[in-house]
Amino acid sequence: MKLKKKIFIIFLIFLMTLAHFSFAGEPQIASTAAILVEESTGKILYQKNAYEKMYPASTTKIMTAILTLENCKLDEMATVSYNAVYSLPSGYVNANLQEGEEISINDLLYALMVKSANDAAIVLAEHISGSVQNFAKMMNEKAISLGCQNTRFVNPNGVHNDNHYTTAHDLYLIASYCMKNENFRKYASTVSYTLPATNKYLAKDRVCTTTNEMIRPKSKYYNQNIIGIKTGHTTEAKDCLVSCAIQNDVELISVVLHAGTNREGLSERYVDTQALFDYGFKDFSFTDIVKENDIVKNIEIENANKDTKSLDLIAKNTLSTYLNTQIDLTNLKPEIILNENLEAPIAINSSLGKAVYTIGETQFTTELLASHAVEKKLNIQLIFLMAGILLLIFGVFILILQYQYKKKKLKKKKIRK
Repeated sequence: MKLKKKIFIIFLIFLMTLAHFSFAGEPQIASTAAILVEESTGKILYQKNAYEKMYPASTTKIMTAILTLENCKLDEMATVSYNAVYSLPSGYVNANLQEGEEISINDLLYALMVKSANDAAIVLAEHISGSVQNFAKMMNEKAISLGCQNTRFVNPNGVHNDNHYTTAHDLYLIASYCMKNENFRKYASTVSYTLPATNKYLAKDRVCTTTNEMIRPKSKYYNQNIIGIKTGHTTEAKDCLVSCAIQNDVELISVVLHAGTNREGLSERYVDTQALFDYGFKDFSFTDIVKENDIVKNIEIENANKDTKSLDLIAKNTLSTYLNTQIDLTNLKPEIILNENLEAPIAINSSLGKAVYTIGETQFTTELLASHAVEKKLNIQLIFLMAGILLLIFGVFILILQYQYKKKKLKKKKIRK
């Protein structure tokens, strides 16, 4: 029995060790391209082929939505054109919009972001710029302004075109910008919306249900921390997903592109997204590199007096980053860059240089301030020199007075004679 017990314990330890090595480190992502970023710092926590050109499919609609919000009022009315209804290739999702139908921008945005309706995207593009081609120019100009370097849009919905592409990193930049808009966040996180009756469609049966199973409570992929953002799928792009999740006031954005189905029959875009968020929330935390008023270095000012020459340089700002919890900052030393010709007098809180902390490929910088005022020391030699000069001047002055006195005395004698 004792032998069996020992074997069992050894086996248990082996399993625990195996589990540790199986789950430690970066997640295993099946999607061809992916990225995970902490929003407040812009720190990239994970990336895989993040700068390679990929087809975005309907994640394109993220850009269409933000341009709509920036160029339209929500209660504006748009008219559905023939082109919006009949130009879509077979098999692409639509909201059953009718030619000549008058529908609000608000309703079109719900159709666009919740159901991923491709006809709604065309209506919005034509309403804003007159044509799909002109709207694509707006999309590309906006992408460039956001820092996207490998993105080109040719339509507002992601209907496949070989010249319509982006990258996981560029999609993050676009999504990050969009999620700062509260109205965008509302549309991106809506689970269901029913389009109202219009002049051309009297029934209220056009229900828009989200294509994102991670925000549908009854889905096996549901995650209560996720608040959108947009799915995408074409044969060429495969499955795509741009997501945002919040946990303990930390907000992460992930992008996965060109995902398929794994051996268990599960959607890789959801499995990968969940793995990314698990990694981002469990393996990282906000860490202070240095705090405001922390002493970073002590220096001596050569021409200062004895009482003030020893000077602490203190951090002007708290430097904080979202850091992998396995990274130890205990021995992290900054590069100190001091201003040239530091000498007294120095006022308290004067900026005397900067401290640069390097973690991986990222640098964090804070100014270094004087902890107290530094006074200039007295120059003894100069004091003696000045005293000597004063004594000399005084002596000369006495001699002049004596000379003038003798001169007056001689003058009086001559007068008496």
